[in-house]
Amino acid sequence: MKNLLLISILIISTMLSGNATPADAASNKKEKVTGAGATFPLPFYNLAFKTYQQKNGTTVTYGGIGSGGGIRSLKDRIVDFGGTDAFLSEKELKEMPYETIHIPTCMGAVVMAYNLPEVKDLKLTGEIIADIYLGKIKKWNDRRIQAANPGVALPDKELTPVYRSDGSGTTFVFSDYLTKISNDWKEQVGTGKSLKWPAGIAAKGNPGVAGVIIQTAGSIGYVGSEYAFSLKIPMAQLQNKAGNYVSPTTESISAAASGDIPADTRTMITNSPAVDAYPISCFTWIILYKEQSYNDRKIEQAQATVDLLSWMLSDEAQALTTKVHYSPLPASAVKNAQALLKSVTFNGKTMK
Repeated sequence: MKNLLLISILIISTMLSGNATPADAASNKKEKVTGAGATFPLPFYNLAFKTYQQKNGTTVTYGGIGSGGGIRSLKDRIVDFGGTDAFLSEKELKEMPYETIHIPTCMGAVVMAYNLPEVKDLKLTGEIIADIYLGKIKKWNDRRIQAANPGVALPDKELTPVYRSDGSGTTFVFSDYLTKISNDWKEQVGTGKSLKWPAGIAAKGNPGVAGVIIQTAGSIGYVGSEYAFSLKIPMAQLQNKAGNYVSPTTESISAAASGDIPADTRTMITNSPAVDAYPISCFTWIILYKEQSYNDRKIEQAQATVDLLSWMLSDEAQALTTKVHYSPLPASAVKNAQALLKSVTFNGKTMK
């Protein structure tokens, strides 16, 4: 399994120096930190890990294999951390071999990207999106899409929804939103990282979904916003809970997190009641074990992991989010995440 992970991994080379003891003994030894998981934050992680390399000299490798793969990789103890857009449920936490904590790294948006050259501006509601993926809406000029887009000449063209084939936190966020919006979706499909899709075609990872949309006329799919921005794929404005049509921006994503953040940081912010909120906004997390002395790990390895995550919460790292169309964490999320990192131990002793 480890070989399979390494083959599929997207390697981001960075470097960091670690400390030798939990308290104060510094070490000049350069450690390697390995992670795998969500593709949703991959553009941000690419930039952040590269920046960290230039500053600190630790090698960080991260494989974009999907949130499900990231959780499994940490569970199998073949990585230092996992990446996921879906926080672990109580049941999943109990199934992990050790106590697991969630460190949010940034906020982002799941957008509805589409391939319809004749339509530059498209508006959609959650009910319309649910019915597209339920197979109830099959043409672009369906009366319900037309009603949301008065004055727009929608073509009489087949509509092809695209979904994720792999265990995906992006799918979890997307389906969490639809479950809140549509009773039919809630009863027939529900929320999860892997789903039984009533309609559409499958693709692996956010890059895969984006690629299929580009190649398939009349298609529509859910992807992390940066993939749509970087590939210049049109994105629909979505109607939020307040009834406003909103585009994904730093401001509209941040507005979705205006409420209280729990101490363990596990929360969903889809369908936020905030007037200006983008309705499919989310956090993404790095997960790691609270006690780091498992599997004969060395203190240097554990310290390098904690130091990396501590830097990810810094103002410097958070300022990088907007460069790749993500949003920085709210102050309350940073504060709670910092407290969680301070609880990390090695052989029962708190680390730096």
